[in-house]
Amino acid sequence: MLLNPSANRVYRQATAALAAAELTVTAPFASEIAAGRIGAADALSFRADDIDELVLAAQSAHLVTFRQEGDLLRPVDVPDISVLDDDLLTIPKYQGKTNEGFTRLLLHLTLSQIDRPGPLEVLDPLAGRGTTLLAAWQAGHHGFGVEADEKAFEALASYLKTYLRTKRIRHTAQITPVRREGRTLGRRLDAEVRLSEATHDQPARPGMPTLRMSVFTGDTRDSAALYGRKKFDAIVTDAPYGVVHGAEQRDVNAGGASASARGRAGGSGRGGSQRNRSAQTLLTEAIPVWRGQLKAGGALGISWNTHTLSRGRLLEIISQAGLQAHDEGPWRQFAHRVDASINRDLLVAITP
Repeated sequence: MLLNPSANRVYRQATAALAAAELTVTAPFASEIAAGRIGAADALSFRADDIDELVLAAQSAHLVTFRQEGDLLRPVDVPDISVLDDDLLTIPKYQGKTNEGFTRLLLHLTLSQIDRPGPLEVLDPLAGRGTTLLAAWQAGHHGFGVEADEKAFEALASYLKTYLRTKRIRHTAQITPVRREGRTLGRRLDAEVRLSEATHDQPARPGMPTLRMSVFTGDTRDSAALYGRKKFDAIVTDAPYGVVHGAEQRDVNAGGASASARGRAGGSGRGGSQRNRSAQTLLTEAIPVWRGQLKAGGALGISWNTHTLSRGRLLEIISQAGLQAHDEGPWRQFAHRVDASINRDLLVAITP
């Protein structure tokens, strides 16, 4: 399996190891998985009596798969399962944005633990500029979010409207005020794409889903209050890293947050008025709220900086919230260095 080359040097160094762990977790037909190279390109080798092409297509770093026949490599017909173009994720460029491949990785690992057909409803309660929500759309799922940073919220709304209009995709997108008891509490973005409907220069795509997206401005700890009784199939988010970045920005924002939101030790921005709060404090308060928003059989996927919060402590927080985390074998092989102050890891937990 050739791996998609990452434009981000930091993430590219970790891609092969992460892809091997992802394949181990999500592809039970594959054995003897090993990182290697084909020519100058990074690749994984594995053995399989049979393969599931759809599972291969969902691998976050998949580029093309070959079957070895003697000294020859013959391409395997792996379908393209994306419902929207890849540039939905790759066009946005801003300070502090992570490599999109990591967002796809976290999303895929989380959704792989849900045993129900899609489209699924995915919530990112620390939505930033919406990279997770856009990745969910590209994969054919609904996206929902909460974001405290007004500028990040506005950037997502502006980009989404421009992209859909430029691509001439049948859609609606609007921002409305959120009012409770006569008071304006924030704003809400609601968007919908109708892929099965034709436009004057785009043919209809029968059978394609109508995808929805909603994002509230507000504190992540108020997520349940903002969405009311609504519950979600999955929660996928990138927690604050608890570091302050200078002018040189690196691969730091798996969830697509604004630089102001990531560049803080729990500072103002994503998550609400949590200035001077640690990532541990925020997650201790927020994860029980998020747990209440998950459907039975749902899953939580979260990435974070292990320099500011240990894996053991996060496992305790998740367990105390009534979730069961995967913490065995390949699930412990996703940690990777981003820079001197960030060692990123991920956890996926399911509802009992």
